[in-house]
Amino acid sequence: MVPQNPNPDPDDVDWRAAQADPDAPADVVDLAAARTRRTRPDDGADSGTHFDATLDEEPSPGGMPVDPPEADDQGRQPIVPLGLSTLGAIKSTIKYGVGVAAYHAGFHGLRAPWYALQAAFWGTVGAVKLIGRQISWWWVAEQTGLRQKAADDNDPAMWHKLHREVKHTRAWRGTVLIGELLAVGLGGPVAYAMTPWWGIALAAVFAMAGLAHLGRPADRPIVSPAVVTGRFRRINPDIVLRAYYAAGLAHPDKPGQQVSFGGTMARDRSDTGSQVIIDLPYGKTWEQVLNAKGAIASGLDVSVNQVFLTRDPTSHRRHLLFVADRDPLAVPAGRTPLLDGKPRDIWTDVPLGLDERGRKVGLLMLWISILIGAQPRKGKTYFARMVALYAALDPYVRLTVVDGKLSPDWDKFRLVAHRIIFGTVPNHRDRDPITHLLDALREIKKHIEDANEFLSTLPTSECPDGKLTRELSRKYKQLRVWVLVMEEFQTYFETDDQAVNKEIASLLAFIMAVGPSAGVILISCTQKPSGIGAGDVSRLFNRFRDNHTVRFGLKCGNRDVSMAVLGSDAYSEGFDASSLPSGPQYRGVGILYGASDDTPIVRSYLADAGDAEKILQAARQHRERLGLLTGEAAGEKVAREVRDTLADVRAVFVAGEPGLWWSTVADRLAANLPEHYADITADAASALLREHVPSVSVKVRGTVNRGCRLADIDTAMKGRKTA
Repeated sequence: MVPQNPNPDPDDVDWRAAQADPDAPADVVDLAAARTRRTRPDDGADSGTHFDATLDEEPSPGGMPVDPPEADDQGRQPIVPLGLSTLGAIKSTIKYGVGVAAYHAGFHGLRAPWYALQAAFWGTVGAVKLIGRQISWWWVAEQTGLRQKAADDNDPAMWHKLHREVKHTRAWRGTVLIGELLAVGLGGPVAYAMTPWWGIALAAVFAMAGLAHLGRPADRPIVSPAVVTGRFRRINPDIVLRAYYAAGLAHPDKPGQQVSFGGTMARDRSDTGSQVIIDLPYGKTWEQVLNAKGAIASGLDVSVNQVFLTRDPTSHRRHLLFVADRDPLAVPAGRTPLLDGKPRDIWTDVPLGLDERGRKVGLLMLWISILIGAQPRKGKTYFARMVALYAALDPYVRLTVVDGKLSPDWDKFRLVAHRIIFGTVPNHRDRDPITHLLDALREIKKHIEDANEFLSTLPTSECPDGKLTRELSRKYKQLRVWVLVMEEFQTYFETDDQAVNKEIASLLAFIMAVGPSAGVILISCTQKPSGIGAGDVSRLFNRFRDNHTVRFGLKCGNRDVSMAVLGSDAYSEGFDASSLPSGPQYRGVGILYGASDDTPIVRSYLADAGDAEKILQAARQHRERLGLLTGEAAGEKVAREVRDTLADVRAVFVAGEPGLWWSTVADRLAANLPEHYADITADAASALLREHVPSVSVKVRGTVNRGCRLADIDTAMKGRKTA
């Protein structure tokens, strides 16, 4: 794509001619000179309307290409290319060049016999063609039509004149041909006798190559290309203008309604497409450009997946247009680099994948919470698991995994997870997942409180800013980074017990708000990001969802779901996950919003179930070597398995009490068994016993409240012993 006419002037006559023929090359116009001619009263220009006078200063070109070239502050590029700037770069460049050369040599060496057979065949055809051309040249065949025309016009004088000329020409060219034959017939044997064998072989190769090139059809190359060069739609400024005019964003003939360019059209650094800054006419807006994206793609004669629009913060009518040579989102990013199994550092970026221009995309997990949303089977779980795998490879990170959909996707995390919970009802993996979840969330809450308190006690020499650092998290066990994964977290806001829903919601809200300062990272996944619960539960769910600092939206069903995942601000900026393409080749493609000033469309790396198991086995080995396995992965029993909840609650009843409120049960449990129930609430007490005894109305001193009856507890304990 060679840029042509980077700054076309709609008022220039030459440009109008080029606009009539989009394939014709356009002349470069000196805009400054053109403006001067139009605004000077003495150049004869028509000044009948106020559009001919410059009312405001011309807008200065703003923005810049997506990938500016490597240069210093003065715009000077490095004298020594980057590939040769250091010893390591030189070695890498040589290695790459040798590798490419070896590949081409092997590719063509294997096919050399076939090339020779084709060259011999087409060389024979070429020799016949060459003889035919020589005879045609000697016969002056091109004049035959002229003599026939003179005969048809009954013009004997012209015919005789042409006949004399052709006889003279044939005599001269015949002499030349005889000389050629004598040179070949006499000089050939002499040259053959005097030339060494390698010279003869070299001459034969060149002669055969030349004759084969002459003999083969234009569409039948003999040598196959080792690397297939992609074909793409040629984009130039005239085509861009045509697209915007066809989309109704401007008009080439109306005064003040032309599209202009804020810079020169150029290739991006990765050489995967063309980009240019577009200035719409005054009054046209960024929202209109977003709505016309499909029409712009049609005007450019490319797929809508090849068109990328980036808002320019300096003006609401200015944006960057990037047109990819081919659909970049359909090209997979490949397997995750985590397959090497090496230890990772949670304080460095997670490799997520590649953006639409093939650049690597990373994410620093510290101090943030991540919301991942999508339709089913679009890659949501794979993406969340890949991020969690990175955390697993850091042996100093604790992992709590909660899988609300009870799938096998997270099962292998038992190798490293401090706590792992499956589903919402008792199952073969977790006999009481709700109680287990409440314990896990309370444990994380207590960790946050203890970590913040511990940080406040450290001297300024060790912790000058009062914040968690990498060194502190490695040095002290109570300051470990903790990653909480919540797969299909909405299911835990929709249990049968509203009291449990409220407690889970309040615990998650606390972790979301306070956790990042203590190094707690929350990864939340959902395919239903709205319409959960009612009343306080709905309010807490929406607050929890909206407070995630980083969002990753894969293909969503509609605009409303995309706004729930990415946020309304993202949609106003032109990011809509429902507009992402559908199809198997687009799984794992999503919009990463809030991680930085850029909002890339990421083709995420792939880690399937086999890859995940391999990575987790390596992660467990790293933890075992350092003695850092904790919780269930280390074989510890959770508190819920150690304690006998029914017996503990039975013990808090005083003789003569037929029933107790849940609030009373919670207070007595906290007082009698603080090692297990220090932070228990009335709702949590109800949740602990909900699979054993019903929650009923209990009357105590004339006041009725929810609680449990002693008879129900005795019946449950008796039934358990019988079983």
